Amino acid sequence: MSRIVEILSHPHTKITIATITACIVAGGVVYYFKKNQLCFFKEKPKKWKKVGVISHNLWIFPIKSCGPIVLNEFECSNIGPENGHLRDRTFMVIRESNNEFVSARTYPKMVLIIPRIKGNIMRVLAPGMDEIQIDIEKLYNNKQMLTVTIWKDEASVIDCGDEAAKWFSKFLLNKDDGFRLIFYPSKEPKPHIVPKGYKFKTADRIDTGSLHDETSYMIMNVNSVEELNSRLDKQVTPLQFRPNFVVKGPEAWDEDEWKWVKIGNDATFKVIQPCTRCSLTTIDPSSGERNKNEEPLKTLRKYRLFPNISPTSPIMGIHLGLRHSGTIRNGDSVYVAY
Repeated sequence: MSRIVEILSHPHTKITIATITACIVAGGVVYYFKKNQLCFFKEKPKKWKKVGVISHNLWIFPIKSCGPIVLNEFECSNIGPENGHLRDRTFMVIRESNNEFVSARTYPKMVLIIPRIKGNIMRVLAPGMDEIQIDIEKLYNNKQMLTVTIWKDEASVIDCGDEAAKWFSKFLLNKDDGFRLIFYPSKEPKPHIVPKGYKFKTADRIDTGSLHDETSYMIMNVNSVEELNSRLDKQVTPLQFRPNFVVKGPEAWDEDEWKWVKIGNDATFKVIQPCTRCSLTTIDPSSGERNKNEEPLKTLRKYRLFPNISPTSPIMGIHLGLRHSGTIRNGDSVYVAY
């Protein structure tokens, strides 16, 4: 016993024990936060205000710039909403010549491409085209990766093969080649992040999502859409703005002041920045046609421009970063902190 006391009393031993203890504690903290998909922020709120409920449907867009899959619930992961093999924006069309992404901003017909996922099979349909099927499990077995660009961000992806490339080229270009379909296989956000001028300066590495432009989640307010519609000749729906979920209850534009959002019992998000809007909002999701008057973008520019955020792109909706995982269901209560 005296020998043990002597060893523990040695100054070098004290340092070692302190170091080991610190490592054990730190490791436990890291494990806990990783297990619960948490990202610690000192300002995380202690009080929440209920502002409404999730309404309409929940949307996942498996193929970037293409049509959605409608759900009643989904799980929240660091790269976006998911339900089994169904994950948000993990497929993307690229130019074969330079691996840059292709969007409906340039090819409005993309919104008419409808994916359907059952088990490990994704069926892809579009007007005037025979459907194709893609086995997602087989894509995971393909170890040959290539690098693609989304604006200035980069991602490592897998090519989906010649049949898919020909299908997308035929529908969008009326040619047998020119485009490729790629798949993002990772369960972690894309590794390259370029500073985006986030308004609240709280963007973290985990917020970049898979093949998203900005962050892995976007929410909209029904009353903000209705207020916009009061100024338009032709009405728009929330789907025209491609959110993952929509909240009913808050006054129009109340979301401008939110700092945190909690949906249901667990899913907790940090507001990263307002969503700046582009020409994609002028494309009707039901017809694939661009509004000749550039609406609703033209009207939004009249009263939703904020020079400190963007001098030319109006804002509508907010980008979110996941801070605690959870299941979101249609009808769930929505809480916010200001």
